[in-house]
Amino acid sequence: MTHTVVSSPIGPLTLVGEGGALVRLAMAPPTAFEPDVLGARSDDGFDDAVRQLGEYFAGKRTAFDLPLRPIGSAFELAVWARLTAIPYGETRSYGYVAKAVGEPGGAQAVGAANGRNPLAIVVPCHRVIGADGSLVGFGGGLPRKRFLLDLEQRGDRLF
Repeated sequence: MTHTVVSSPIGPLTLVGEGGALVRLAMAPPTAFEPDVLGARSDDGFDDAVRQLGEYFAGKRTAFDLPLRPIGSAFELAVWARLTAIPYGETRSYGYVAKAVGEPGGAQAVGAANGRNPLAIVVPCHRVIGADGSLVGFGGGLPRKRFLLDLEQRGDRLF
């Protein structure tokens, strides 16, 4: 396992890779993690992820094409897979995602899984909003969530 830190318009992003796959993309600095979660610092092997993130923040990329290996429960993996199906520039409610993964009434469980998403931005948990259209819940903070949604809408309001 290795990690790198890249600059972005929403602050430094910590990318963790293992065996050629991205296992974590966090909006937290490396000091926020235990060393065994990060591995050694190395910029090698992150070129595609860094390039694609740059294209995303420049408004030139609407989907990521990276090998990913998120680690979670079967339910979390189902939720995270569903998040990747939310189109760029669109949002869905927690309840919608819950129904889509076969757990109607499981909006809170989806919220918890969303909060544990290890691959922020690439697995677009920022596209999930409250049932009333409100901007709620985001591990990176609501200002970052607003930035990402605005970026995808080019300033048009989603909520």
